[in-house]
Amino acid sequence: MSQFLSRLTGITSFVMAPLWNNAQRMQYLTKWLIRSFVVLMVIGLLVWLSQRPIFTLQQIQIEPVGSQALKHINLPIVKNQILEKVQGNFFSVRLEDVKRSFEEMPWVRRASVRRSWPNGLVIGIEEQIPLGTWNSTEGQKLINAAGEVFNGNVAEVDEGVVLISFSGPEGSGKEVVRLYQKANDWFKSWDVKVSTLNLTERYAWSVKLTNGLRVEFGRDEENMSQHLTTERVARLIKYWPQVQAKWPTQIDAVDLRYGNGFAVHMAANNSKRISTK
Repeated sequence: MSQFLSRLTGITSFVMAPLWNNAQRMQYLTKWLIRSFVVLMVIGLLVWLSQRPIFTLQQIQIEPVGSQALKHINLPIVKNQILEKVQGNFFSVRLEDVKRSFEEMPWVRRASVRRSWPNGLVIGIEEQIPLGTWNSTEGQKLINAAGEVFNGNVAEVDEGVVLISFSGPEGSGKEVVRLYQKANDWFKSWDVKVSTLNLTERYAWSVKLTNGLRVEFGRDEENMSQHLTTERVARLIKYWPQVQAKWPTQIDAVDLRYGNGFAVHMAANNSKRISTK
């Protein structure tokens, strides 16, 4: 007990004693103050340097991703617009804000941003490549091969590019492109491609081929499985030569929503149901 009281008395005396009477405490405090002063000076110097005009953003370099060429980005105009919007300098600019500004442009799919010493930014752009038009209640837009709808101007699409006409419920772009790819594979043996694909609100779908023929598929869930739809297409292709031999130029549509055959629609507004059983 006496040993504890002796230690407590010693600690109390050390704490309560004036600094100038304790060389060890004075030495520790002096070192701490010097270090703090140096740190504050370094921080102040860095802040002062970061605000020098040399670090004001003046250059924006825009480059395509990979081997892609930028066809729909007006580089001088875009650079001026971004420089007007960007806040901060080389050190303080928020790269995520710059990235978002680029990705809000109609023809930009993705953007990446990095700093370029001492007063520039380098922007990597992946430009949208349109697969077709997207017809919705909001008007005509464009859609890419990933099923992403974007607000590009159809009039700006390169001359010679054939756009597929797509329509479907909001948010169904990926499903529509999947069906387009599937239908193209099915009719490859006919040497035709899909020119139009429509997906209804009930997810029944139909296509129009480049030979002018319209094909109705119905809903995949009504067909119980995608394999059943594939079987019906295979049946159509198998019996199509016989149908063409009988009505060579009169058919403008085929309906595959039948379990034991298919129906053909004549240009003269007649329908014929063909059973394969």
